[in-house]
Amino acid sequence: MPSGEPSSPPVSTWEYRYRRSVIVSDVLCAILVVAAIGPLVGTSQGLSGPRTLILGLITVAVVLCSVAMNRSWNRSALGQGAEEFARLGRGLFYADVALGLGGLAFSVETMRPWVFLVVPAVGLLAFPMRYVLRKLLHRSRREGQCLLPVMVAGNATAALDLITRTKQSVHLGWRVEAACTSDALDTDLDGVPVVGRIEDVAERVRRGGYRILAVAPDPYWTPKRLQQLAWKLEGSGADLVVAPMLMEVAGPRLHVSAVLGMPLLHVSAPAFTGVRRVVKDVVDRVGSLVLLALLLPVMIVAGAVVALDSRGPVFYRQRRVGKDGQEFTIVKFRTMVVGADRMVHDLEACDEGAGLLFKIRKDPRITRSGAVLRRFSIDEMPQLFNVLLGQMSLVGPRPPLPEECARYEPDARRRLLVKPGLTGLWQVSGRSDLPWDESVRLDLRYVEDWSLALDAVILWKTMRAVFSGQGAY
Repeated sequence: MPSGEPSSPPVSTWEYRYRRSVIVSDVLCAILVVAAIGPLVGTSQGLSGPRTLILGLITVAVVLCSVAMNRSWNRSALGQGAEEFARLGRGLFYADVALGLGGLAFSVETMRPWVFLVVPAVGLLAFPMRYVLRKLLHRSRREGQCLLPVMVAGNATAALDLITRTKQSVHLGWRVEAACTSDALDTDLDGVPVVGRIEDVAERVRRGGYRILAVAPDPYWTPKRLQQLAWKLEGSGADLVVAPMLMEVAGPRLHVSAVLGMPLLHVSAPAFTGVRRVVKDVVDRVGSLVLLALLLPVMIVAGAVVALDSRGPVFYRQRRVGKDGQEFTIVKFRTMVVGADRMVHDLEACDEGAGLLFKIRKDPRITRSGAVLRRFSIDEMPQLFNVLLGQMSLVGPRPPLPEECARYEPDARRRLLVKPGLTGLWQVSGRSDLPWDESVRLDLRYVEDWSLALDAVILWKTMRAVFSGQGAY
């Protein structure tokens, strides 16, 4: 490094603290579960105290080693996205496999309860702890703390789009502090100063000590120039992040491979079949059955309240469009007066819905009990029968009305490539408060980037959305 240049920006103190907190949390979860359940397992199998202790220590060691080997503590995966939870899940799964194979190899029959009880119990504690730590981090970021300084380089339009996205998603931890554009005539982009031309970006990053250089699309960025930029940033401590044109494709569909000495971004087709889909169908059927059993008392009370509050049937049936355009009938608790569908034309002037959706915040057709049922999404519970019948999924895009589908643009019709869901990205991101374009984008993102880990994250967030009632009207 030439003399006079600033040293590489150190990893932020908060990053060290957060990573340390995650590691300590995982270690404590493993130790606490083994300490609580281990003696019970040992007693049930007639094991001596020392042998139980040895098996417990082995279980803790295998779990932590597996979690570490699956890069679950890597800074780049912590605090955002479903990848963190996917890596933790893989680590626990491989720990189970290792313990099971070890028990078979050494004829340790007493290892079975540790595989099927103890390790899953570690996961039941570790996942919520990770989530709590993440929410604390996100709260700090909303307060302007724990953010990574970012410089963006590209054409003004693409750079502005990236700046807008980071401001809308502060929880991701990026704070764009400067920009270099191909035309440096602009003095700022939405409050972010333009500090130079795109050709000078490497020097600007070194001088400013930025942690991330986000390269936005621009004709200037040829493969040779990107390679040279990467070389110039070596030793600067800055991560080079290249934003491809496929802004809405991510997750398991993206793979980087070397072909003919060139790094190529391989985008696989969305997976609508295969083992993962079979697993999803099984989870849907079993999950809906379990939820119906657990929620039966709530549904009985809700049905009684609907019957006593207003005249009419307890349930409301409506035709919706499912996978591949197949229509089916959804079942909900009735939350409106009888004949509400025929009143839509008279209320069109009051429509506050986004795009094709017809919504009114203070809809006069909603009954008193219906307002409460909608507030906590209790009216949706009977749709668990649709999930049980295979017409819907626990997680997926919103099931549209036939008249909505008739007005869909080609991109919106891609929603129909998968089963509609009880909940989804749309529901946990604001529901009816979202603009139509944003709701379509979220549903398409789910269709394109679906994974079991994403489903798990959405289901977890659904509980928070239900209790907050945001966008439910």
